[in-house]
Amino acid sequence: MTTDLEPEGSSLWRRLDTGRTTIDFAGRRNRAFIASGVVLLVAVVSLFVQGLNLGIDFEGGVAWEVPSSQLSTDQARAVLAGEGVDAASAKIQTLSSGADERMRIQVGDQSEEVRLAVRTGLAEAAGADVEDVSVASVSSSWGRSITEKAVRALIVFFVILSIFIAWRFEWRMAVGAFGALVHDIVVTVGLYSLIGFEVSPATVVAFLTILGYSLYDTIVVYERLREVSERFSTARLSFADHVNVAMNQVLFRSLSTTITTVLPVLAIIVIGDQVMGAVALRDFAVALLIGVVAGTYSSIFVAAPLVSLLKERDPKYRSLRGQHATGEALG
Repeated sequence: MTTDLEPEGSSLWRRLDTGRTTIDFAGRRNRAFIASGVVLLVAVVSLFVQGLNLGIDFEGGVAWEVPSSQLSTDQARAVLAGEGVDAASAKIQTLSSGADERMRIQVGDQSEEVRLAVRTGLAEAAGADVEDVSVASVSSSWGRSITEKAVRALIVFFVILSIFIAWRFEWRMAVGAFGALVHDIVVTVGLYSLIGFEVSPATVVAFLTILGYSLYDTIVVYERLREVSERFSTARLSFADHVNVAMNQVLFRSLSTTITTVLPVLAIIVIGDQVMGAVALRDFAVALLIGVVAGTYSSIFVAAPLVSLLKERDPKYRSLRGQHATGEALG
């Protein structure tokens, strides 16, 4: 349909750019909640059943890196087994950086004697000097310390966030923002569990970065929602109408911000992993990519709908609950 604000024949891109789309976000609220609920349920079940693939920095253990041009995975496992190490549970990755390829073998903690013996065995199997094989050992206590600090930082962040949004906007918006952030964390962590991506310190940093991005997108939505509510403060409109107008106006900004954020992240994944062979960059970028997409979704289909659900109970909007304009009337 077209309206005076939407010239006949105008393209979708033009209508998005000018905020003149007529998408019924309020009417799709329940479907969005169901979709989010299903995704969250899958994520939580995966976390309890499968758990997370924690890296050496969290579980502790030993990792060797060896030139792999002449070394196969079976040969590496044979070297481990020959020194009495459980080869079946070893994590083996091939890291590429241009023409240089290295194999990373990670196992649980081992004695100094075993570490040196495996290092020598890997060098012989790969036809390399012992000095070309690096050994790294990490205590699990270090990983626990990082985890505890991350959890404390997360709790402090949530408390400060809730207080700020409740002061800057209102408590209902603080609830919506909190729900959106929890949604993003559970979805991102759950996807890591489901796919089996390794969780490293870079991943934890990315998780915390995601919160900032998600919060930014949610605040943008809230600012526009407040502007619309102030504009229609004297009109007899349901809060669902406020949400629909605000979301249609801010939709293009959210999508364009997401696209301009995703493109550099994809570049980091391609260049960091495929060209430079930097595993830390890949771990950070993959978590960031998942979180950015989840954050954009939650700001539109979780944060705003939660606010709408709570505001409709307000005496000012209660009598209009379930009523909102669509199509040409919305335009």
